[in-house]
Parts: sequence; C-alpha cells; structure tokens
Amino acid sequence: MNTPTLETERLILRKFTENDLKAMYLIYSDKEVNRFLPWFPVKSMEEMWKLFEERYMAQYTRPQAYAYAVCLKKDHIPVGYIHVDMEEPHDFGYGLRKEFWHQGIMTEAARAVTEQLKKDGIPYITATHDRNNPRSGGVMKRIGMEYQYSYEEQWQPKDILVTFRMYQLNLDEQEDRVCKKYWDGSEVHFIEADI
Repeated sequence: MNTPTLETERLILRKFTENDLKAMYLIYSDKEVNRFLPWFPVKSMEEMWKLFEERYMAQYTRPQAYAYAVCLKKDHIPVGYIHVDMEEPHDFGYGLRKEFWHQGIMTEAARAVTEQLKKDGIPYITATHDRNNPRSGGVMKRIGMEYQYSYEEQWQPKDILVTFRMYQLNLDEQEDRVCKKYWDGSEVHFIEADI
C-alpha cells in the first residue's frame, strides 16, 4: 500500500504530482515554515523539482510508503504534507503553510494518517520537535502521542545545537514499547518534567 488517498471532513490527503510544484514551492520555500525542519528552504523551482523527485517520486515507487499532500477539499491544492518513514523508528513528520496554522488542519490530517497506519499494521510511530517549537508538540499530543524523553543533537545541515523532545504512539498492543534510538544516539539525554 503506497500513500492511499484519505478523506476527512475538510481535507483530501493524496500523493503529490508534478502539477503540485507551485503549491509545494509555497510550502518548502517559506523560511518561517521551514525554520524547525532539517533542511534549508528551497530557493528556485529547480530545487523544488529536485526535492519532489527525491522526497516524493522515489517514495511512490516503493511497495509501501506514506508521503501525503494535505489538501483542502474545496480546491485540492496542497497546503501541507505528512510523511512517515518505513524504517524504524517510523519517524512521523509534517509541515503546513503558515496561512493555515492554528485551524486544526494538521491535527485532522495526522489523525487520518495514523488511523491508516494502524490499519496497515505499522506498529508504532515516533516524532521529534525542537523544544523551541512547542506548537509542533501540540499536534503530537492531540493525536495521542506521548512524550518519552529529550535529547541534544548538533543538527545538520543547519549545524545548530538543538534539544529535541521525542514523542511516540504505539499503534499495536505493546503499550510499554519506547524507542531508544535517539536516547542511545545522544550523549546528552534526559526526561523533562511537566511536558
């Protein structure tokens, strides 16, 4: 199963196509939208095309992938994205144009995707956010993810020291599973109180 189309009350979640490049550029070129993401904003349509090929077209050739365009039903134009890595720790990532922030769009989309993942037998997902970006953690909490721990990483390619908070949602019956990949990979790790 590769990125099956999903529908919610307000949204259509589907694969990106070549026709979406201009809409994708609005998402991936915005400095504020990409501030807390592990890449620099794209600066040209040529860079956007390369990102589309590497991050989306390559995923769509795999037997199983989840690389969604988040579109409003009214026009089917992408305003954001959600992706889930197939390799453990099944990293769950998302981004949304800032004009659509604070409307519950990403929470609505993320709930639909996690339901599909559960149906498809994905055992769990993880997601991390920069401690300085608590709104991203808010989305994680609203879809049922639970805070596990924090860790420091010298983040590339931006080469900045970041404290990340790691959240996890077990989609199977193993409620006590905690992915330790980030904990084990960081010399500085700890559990914060009152998250």
